[in-house]
Amino acid sequence: MASNRLLLVFFLLFSSFFASSPVSAGKVPLALYYETLCPYCSNFIVNYLAKIFENGMIDIVDLDLVPYGNARVGSNGTISCQHGPYECVLNTVEACAISVWPDVNVHFSFIYCVESLVVEHKYLEWESCFSNTGLDSHAVLDCYESGYGKKLELQYAEQTDSLQPPHTYVPWVVVDGQPLYDDYENFEAYICKAYANELPKACAGLSLKIIPEDKKNDKVCFIDKMTSSAMTMKNDEDRNDNFDLHHDFHNHVF
Repeated sequence: MASNRLLLVFFLLFSSFFASSPVSAGKVPLALYYETLCPYCSNFIVNYLAKIFENGMIDIVDLDLVPYGNARVGSNGTISCQHGPYECVLNTVEACAISVWPDVNVHFSFIYCVESLVVEHKYLEWESCFSNTGLDSHAVLDCYESGYGKKLELQYAEQTDSLQPPHTYVPWVVVDGQPLYDDYENFEAYICKAYANELPKACAGLSLKIIPEDKKNDKVCFIDKMTSSAMTMKNDEDRNDNFDLHHDFHNHVF
């Protein structure tokens, strides 16, 4: 798993040198609304979404990653996350990565690395993704520690809460403005259907399929299910504002 992760990371970073403008006419909008510690979000990013970078489909896609998910903003502007304070930190770190490295190949390489560690239950080692990708940590850490990362998260909160129809779980995948609901793992077929130009080879053999009711995908984190750690966080939200990335992470203080 680790060797495959490094190979994809190097491929993404190499691709960034030859990438065209991130917004091109005719590309299909693809948005992923997710949260960093939902296991189904991590699985989707690592085992499904990563494929479009490998097979070239990313060339026809405008990818928008929104790391907020089922979090909630309190009356005093603090944020509580479904899987607790660690998720709030990683949501913010990934928001900062998207901001400081706008090239989708670059920020996805970092996010892919972090989410791979989530899949492997090693997310406490997320900072190793700076060295694994060769990306400089300073800009992301500065973004987090300056409070700018929280501003990004509040913007993502507004974007997520403005969804129509509203999201009811994550991962919430939207292709060309249309939510895919529990058929999100089949997102590539929807991209190919929405693309108006000559289809890439990656679209060969892909087709939309009607899913029987008894086969519906239940691999989602529902919005109304908060973990016990998250509920504790709701009662002490101010701690999240004072979360020191270096001290608290390495000393496991929450």
